[in-house]
Amino acid sequence: MKTSLSIWSVHRYVQNGSMDNIGFIDFVGKTGAQGVELLSVFWNDQKDDAQQVREALARNGLELACFGACNNLAVTDPAERREQIADVTGSVDKAAQLGAKVVRVFSGDKAADVIYEQAKAWIIEGLKEGAAYAQQRGITLCLENHGYFAGKADQVLEVIDEVNSPALRSTFDTGNFLLVDDQPNEAMDKLIGVVSHVHFKDFLPVGEGYAGRKYKSLGGVLYAGKVPGEGIVDLKHLLGKLKRSGYQGWLTVEYEGDDEQKEGSVRSIDNLKAILAKL
Repeated sequence: MKTSLSIWSVHRYVQNGSMDNIGFIDFVGKTGAQGVELLSVFWNDQKDDAQQVREALARNGLELACFGACNNLAVTDPAERREQIADVTGSVDKAAQLGAKVVRVFSGDKAADVIYEQAKAWIIEGLKEGAAYAQQRGITLCLENHGYFAGKADQVLEVIDEVNSPALRSTFDTGNFLLVDDQPNEAMDKLIGVVSHVHFKDFLPVGEGYAGRKYKSLGGVLYAGKVPGEGIVDLKHLLGKLKRSGYQGWLTVEYEGDDEQKEGSVRSIDNLKAILAKL
């Protein structure tokens, strides 16, 4: 299993303009990780140059583990859904151009009065088109358990089964299951046969008075993001299960805590490597 860092882990630096994709890759080159995850939301075709990214990866001895689409297929407007599918297919093109074999995709987020059963048809339709395109280019789409639509393990499996393509599998986010009141260990039991990418993440329950960013689960439990290994997710169990299954893919740190993001990212990578060393 190989370790990487998602650019989302340092998103505040990207959003304030003090870090771009090249600067991020150079930062990761000093962390001991083996790869990076880049995101469509932070890619600008007007200024980002694929050749410069390839050169930055090469000089830091890194690989592109994943290119993440940031799509939402649960929107009600058909024209907007076309734009979301274009985010998926465009991310497939970037992955192929930059040497990644995996594109992380989302299902969608709940909006207005849209219910999951209504949105599921749009999600499946969009992912069928995206997966067909990805398969032609030798890329695997990996559906992350993210948000309220396809956030639970059963929903992820249902969507993957209904799309019915070898080019759609799972990005198993170790922390996000808590936000939809699923247990990560039980989710792994259900999804281990379709996991082709992992987001390494952790949360800790907090009270109303917690001063940092809080995430509320469907059941009303408040969580804070933590450096993986410093929260409640049983990461040793999850990684052990993956290892015993023969998983050889990427373990991508996605740090979402309140510590300074570079420091939190480095600690996250160190903790991941320490767990792997003991398996």
